[in-house]
Amino acid sequence: MTLKPLPLRPVLLATAITALVALTLATVPAVAQDHVGQYEQADIEFGASLYNANCTRCHGEAGDEVAGTDLASGQYARVESDQELMRLIRMGIQGTAMPPNDFNQSELTGIVSYLRSMRDFDLSAVRLGDEARGEQLFNGKGACATCHRVRGQGPRTAPDLTDIGSIRTAATLQAALLDPTGTMIPVNRPVRAVLGDGTVVNGRRLNEDTYAIQLIDENERLRSLEKATLRELTAVTTSPMPPASDALDEQEVADVLAYLLTLQGLQ
Repeated sequence: MTLKPLPLRPVLLATAITALVALTLATVPAVAQDHVGQYEQADIEFGASLYNANCTRCHGEAGDEVAGTDLASGQYARVESDQELMRLIRMGIQGTAMPPNDFNQSELTGIVSYLRSMRDFDLSAVRLGDEARGEQLFNGKGACATCHRVRGQGPRTAPDLTDIGSIRTAATLQAALLDPTGTMIPVNRPVRAVLGDGTVVNGRRLNEDTYAIQLIDENERLRSLEKATLRELTAVTTSPMPPASDALDEQEVADVLAYLLTLQGLQ
């Protein structure tokens, strides 16, 4: 697909474009479903690990240690939808022992997925992966760090993953690892530009308006190109990232996933 300038009013503020990109990224993660049985396994496993670390001391492993509360039922008197349940977990219940919790959207999706599936899920079977091994694989065998930047370290040729664990659910991250092309969102698609003299520039889109595009090329140089001077501007639909399963086995993919979920921004 070749992108051509359109006769539209120019977008003059780069900050507006950046905000739009941020909004697009923030809205991609799927939240937990409102119907039991429609939750992703990766989200359930992530939620189980969070529940075990944060909730069992009061609610117990079976979810029935608080009088009058049976979490394993998947149905709760105070809430109906998953969004309401997320809000309750985040805000707590005033006048009770249920405190507010500082969980991000990805964590809330996991916890709700687990709570809604708790009755049929075996907590002892959880094996999300080992985050320490995952970090080693990310920087070593998996070669993820050859393209991705984390907390100020690494190249800029691929999207920065510093806060990926807070804006992507476990399920969407797992899908991205196994099928990078099928899960690539438009804003992250690489672009191929052919300049007026025939020079080809491949890179990652940063900002774009009707008349210009800014990108980082393969040599990490920031380029600003006027569309009217280009012979061609094409969005690449095949991800340059290979499936993680090409280099890693099933357990190693689970380890990398566990590591990615720890990336919650600069801390």
